Amino acid sequence: MVDYVGYIAGLLVTFALVPQIMRVYKLKSAREISVIYNSSMLLGLILWLVYGLMLGLVPIIIWNIIGIVLAALLLLAKLKYGR
Repeated sequence: MVDYVGYIAGLLVTFALVPQIMRVYKLKSAREISVIYNSSMLLGLILWLVYGLMLGLVPIIIWNIIGIVLAALLLLAKLKYGR
């Protein structure tokens, strides 16, 4: 039962990035996205992944891998469309 809470929490938090990513790529504008926010988010997700790997916590591992990909996409969009 406890794992279900982790899976649901991870799903909600991770996919909160999706609408922002879609908006940036659709509008081809990322001026409102902060590089500092996105970089610190990406670093935090990487550290959470390391933590999950160290403890063998599957929900944390899965959602942080997905979160890293999404945050990297947003950071790439910022670098491409951030002007």
